[in-house]
Amino acid sequence: MNKKEMNAISILTVSIAFMELTGIPSVIFINIKIVDIEPMYFNLMINFLIIGIVAYFVLKYLCPNWELGLKKEGLANGLKKYGTVGVAVAVISFFAFYIGLMPFDLKPSLFKVLIEGVIYHIGVACIEELYIRGMLLNLIEKFCYKSKNKTLIAILFSSVIFGVGHIFGVLNQSAFVILSKVVQTVGMGIFFGTVYKKTKNLWLPIIFHFLINVSALPYCFSDLQGYANLTLYIVVPTYFILGIGSLMIINKD
Repeated sequence: MNKKEMNAISILTVSIAFMELTGIPSVIFINIKIVDIEPMYFNLMINFLIIGIVAYFVLKYLCPNWELGLKKEGLANGLKKYGTVGVAVAVISFFAFYIGLMPFDLKPSLFKVLIEGVIYHIGVACIEELYIRGMLLNLIEKFCYKSKNKTLIAILFSSVIFGVGHIFGVLNQSAFVILSKVVQTVGMGIFFGTVYKKTKNLWLPIIFHFLINVSALPYCFSDLQGYANLTLYIVVPTYFILGIGSLMIINKD
């Protein structure tokens, strides 16, 4: 293990998580208002750009040997092997959100739908997979290098952190919603981690993460904050099964 690289990656991982969760620094000095788009989205997207620039220089000059998996190798085969599952989960999620939010009571502008429903999620998928799978998961695996189950431990632990990190968006909801959100995102994280370690390609979890996030597009047309029970009754079992199935794949090795 290269301790200097691991220390640099550890600091970078914590810094990215802090910036994503708080919106700092852009939230302090930027307040962009365009039509009906929430200013928060511009703050977060600017933070994504800052994170990308900082991560690029840290990885290039301080951690040149760190393997993220942003490459072509494994992409095509990974899409063939896991693409059907990834797309199916995204479609199921879209259906769950759609029927849970009906009837729709908002008429958003095209810009709002594009920014909040699509473009923003490109940044979310790239940044979260960069530091959760590309950095945190690999860090945990390296720390557990003596264990024969190091990959399984890394996938599980990083997925739990991924799930707990999403609690902040539903803190004002019921305990049932909070627990459901954690189960959903942990299952999702296990799938992303499994795909990543089986293919050694970070583009695959980025693609699947984006597709699943975009499945929440119906929220652009609804004033509802949080999750409808009907939606949870569909997505929670779906992601629970997804997580268990992914663990079975990893345990085969």
